[in-house]
Amino acid sequence: MNLSYFIAKRISFKKTGGFTGTIHRIAVASIALGLSIMIISFLILGGFQEVISNKVFSFTGHYQVNRFVMSQSLDDSPTSTESNFYSNYNSLDNIRHVQVYANKPGLLKGEEEVEGVMMKGVGPGFDSLSFKSSLVKGRFIQFNENGTAANEIVISTRIARKMLLDVGDRVTMYFVQDPPRFRRMEVVGLYETFLEDFDDKIVLGDIQVIRVLNDWDEYQVGGFEVFLKDPKEIDGYEETLYDFIDYDLRLVKVTDKFIQIFDWLELLNNNVYVFLALILFVAAFNMVSILFILIMERTPMIGLLKALGAKNRQIRNIFIWNGVRIIGRGMILGNLIGLGFGWIQEHTQLIKLDPENYYMSFVPVFWNWPVIIGLNVLILLITTAVLFIPAMITSNVNPIKSIKFD
Repeated sequence: MNLSYFIAKRISFKKTGGFTGTIHRIAVASIALGLSIMIISFLILGGFQEVISNKVFSFTGHYQVNRFVMSQSLDDSPTSTESNFYSNYNSLDNIRHVQVYANKPGLLKGEEEVEGVMMKGVGPGFDSLSFKSSLVKGRFIQFNENGTAANEIVISTRIARKMLLDVGDRVTMYFVQDPPRFRRMEVVGLYETFLEDFDDKIVLGDIQVIRVLNDWDEYQVGGFEVFLKDPKEIDGYEETLYDFIDYDLRLVKVTDKFIQIFDWLELLNNNVYVFLALILFVAAFNMVSILFILIMERTPMIGLLKALGAKNRQIRNIFIWNGVRIIGRGMILGNLIGLGFGWIQEHTQLIKLDPENYYMSFVPVFWNWPVIIGLNVLILLITTAVLFIPAMITSNVNPIKSIKFD
């Protein structure tokens, strides 16, 4: 039997009471609290990033491919679905889906209010499954099989509140062109992303309406939205896709187009990393302090063991094993608290948020298991490593002075 481990078990908080037991419990609680807070922080951070990113990507794809023009017009310059890119994008392994779109500015007029909006025309290939989480009432546009324009629109709840509209209401949309033209539209659905870039101005409609208004043929569109199989490849895949598109097309990465949103998410990342460093420092400092206290309290025991012939390495290992047992108990408790909070929040949505400020109505969680495992390994390695610092002072204990009677 390992003598150092045996003695470490005998002096653990289950075998002792009073001051030593209290110190052990404080040590376990500090490790558990630090680890649980870090796990919860990364669960919530991952949830925020996942929810907000998915809201943006469901509207725009990961890239937008459109005609390269020098003008600043709000109307799209048409490109063709017979282009080399759209005809052959299936040959690219990392692309999951490509859908067509076209934008056209206009005025939405209800019974009492008028609102300036941007109509985004989409076709039957629109990824309505990704968009479904944002659709809060009604249904999506039903496209006509004969190719005629469907005079149906989906508007945001924010626009609906401003204009006193609801599902089933009919509105008139005036389009900015020469001469101005209008269409009678039926509101068939309401969406909500809580993102001002979309909710304040985007109205979803049938792309065929825009084709008719712009005198485009059935092959002309405003551009293409590209969805990747793995969104994490959005930076690395940009060059490959850029080389593949036609010479007269340009590639816009959505993280650049909505840079203010994704920069904010990166800023949250930096805050959590600073928080992680502080928690690790506090946990390491606590372990060093607590082990110092335990060594000082056990000085007579150290002197007695030395008098009996124990080597410095054996005595040092007693306190290292004791520290490892404290760390292990604290990590088990910390994981139970952190993961338990994540499970409860995911299934009950207990903690609510103000969507006007946080872009969602409850605190989201995202289960990133590599990060959770990495946090556990990091805590274990750092706190175990710092145990050697106080354990080294056991070699300086004088057995005669430590066990003598006053």
